Amino acid sequence: MTDGGPKGFDLGRLLAERGGERYELHARHLNHQLPRMLHTIGFDKVYERAEGAYFWDAEGQDYLDMLAGFGVMGLGRHHPVVRRALHDVLDAQLADLTRFDCQPLPGLLAEKLLGHSPHLDRVFFGNSGTEAVETALKFARYATGKPRVLYCDHAFHGLTTGSLSVNGERGFRDGFAPLLPDTPIALGDLDGLRRELKRGDVAALVVEPIQGKGVHAAPPGFLYEAQELLHRHKALLIADEVQTGLGRTGDFYAYQHEEGVEPDLVCVAKALSGGYVPVGATLGKEWIFREVYSSMDRVLVHSASFGSNAQAMAAGLAVLAVMEDEEIVAGARRTGDLLRERLAALVDRYELLHEVRGRGLMIGIEFGRPSSLKLRSRWTMLQAARKGLFAQMVVVPLLQKHRILTQVSGDHLEVIKLIPPLIIGEPEVDRFVTAFTQVMDDAHSGGGLMWDFGRTLVKQAVANR
Repeated sequence: MTDGGPKGFDLGRLLAERGGERYELHARHLNHQLPRMLHTIGFDKVYERAEGAYFWDAEGQDYLDMLAGFGVMGLGRHHPVVRRALHDVLDAQLADLTRFDCQPLPGLLAEKLLGHSPHLDRVFFGNSGTEAVETALKFARYATGKPRVLYCDHAFHGLTTGSLSVNGERGFRDGFAPLLPDTPIALGDLDGLRRELKRGDVAALVVEPIQGKGVHAAPPGFLYEAQELLHRHKALLIADEVQTGLGRTGDFYAYQHEEGVEPDLVCVAKALSGGYVPVGATLGKEWIFREVYSSMDRVLVHSASFGSNAQAMAAGLAVLAVMEDEEIVAGARRTGDLLRERLAALVDRYELLHEVRGRGLMIGIEFGRPSSLKLRSRWTMLQAARKGLFAQMVVVPLLQKHRILTQVSGDHLEVIKLIPPLIIGEPEVDRFVTAFTQVMDDAHSGGGLMWDFGRTLVKQAVANR
C-alpha cells in the first residue's frame, strides 16, 4: 500500500496488473476512434518508460521523439529539475487554492515570465492553451468594447467553443455551429485586415507567428504592419504562442523575430508545464487588465478553479530556471538551424521533396508532385484517394523501421512537422537525417514495402468515404 494513500490503493500494482489492457480500456471507455487509428497505421506501440528525447519499449528498444507531445515536452520527459520541484511542492503541504489568500508561487512565476516579456505587465493563469486563448478573446472584447475577432485561414487556436470560433480549419468546426461571429483573413493579408477594420467592430486579430498547421510563418513585416493598423483602429494584436513560445523557434517568443512587434495579449502553455501539470497563461498590458478587473465587484469576473495551483506554478518556475541555466533558447536555435540546413540540402536530391521551412526546432517538411512518370502516377493515385497519404507513408516507416516518432502537420497536408524536445543535439539530428534519407531512398526506388503500405492507405481512404 502506498504511504498516505487510500487503503488498498497501490498505483504500481494497478499498472502491473492492468497496464497491458491499455488499448482495450481506451476502446471501451474513451475515444474509440483513437485506438482504431493507431492500429490501422501501426502506431499501437507499448512504451514502458521515457526520459529526455526518448521512449523505450518492453524489449529495451529506444525511440526518438520528434513530436514532444505536440510541443508539451519542451524540456523532454522527466527533466530532473522539474521532477524535484514537484516533489518539493508536494512535500511542502502548502495551503493551496484556499481562494481567499495570495500564495507566493503565482506571483513569482508571473514575475519570471514577465521578465521575458518586457512590454507586458500582468498574467492570468489557467490550465491549457485553449483556455489561454479564451481568456485573450474575453479580455480583448471587454477592453475594446467591440464584438468581433479576426483570425487567419488554417489557424489552430484550440477546440473549446470560443477558440474554435477562431480556428481556421473547417474539419474542426463542422457540426459545432453556431460559433462566435469571427472572421478569417489570409495569413499576411494586410488589405483584408484593412477591409475588416473599416467596419469598426473589430476587437482584435489573433495570430500564430508560425502556424502549426503546415508550418507557415507570417510574412516578414506582417505582424508589425498589422499591429499598427489594429492600434490605429483601437483594436488589439493577440499572439498565440502556445506552441511557438518558450524557445521553440529560437527566440523566447516567435513574434520576437520581427523587430518592433509588441502584442497586446500573448497566450502561452504547453512547454510551461514541464510535461507534468497542465498550465496556461495569458499575458497582457496593464490597461487591459485594469479594464477587465475594474472594481472589487469584478474581482472574479474571469477565473479558473485550478488556475495558479501550486504544482503548476512550481513546474513553470522550474521550466524557466532550466531554460536559463541550460541556455535552452540558444540551443534550440543552433540545433534547429543545423537540422533545417541538412534537410534542405536534400531537396535537390529527391523529386518528391518539395520544401523544408520553419524556425528553430519547428520545422515543416513538404512533399510535392514528382517529375518522373513512374513516381508521378503513384503520387496521383494517392492524391486521388486522399491528400496527405504520402506524408503518412513517410511517418509510418520512420516509426516502424527507424523508431522515430513524427507527425503529419494537419489533415489533407503533405507536410511532416518536426517539433522535438528543445534539448536535442547533433546526435539526434544525425539519427533523424539518416533515417529520413533512407525513407526517401525507398520512396524513390518505386517499389517495396513503402508503396505497398501506400496501397493499404488508399483502400482505407476509399472505404472511409
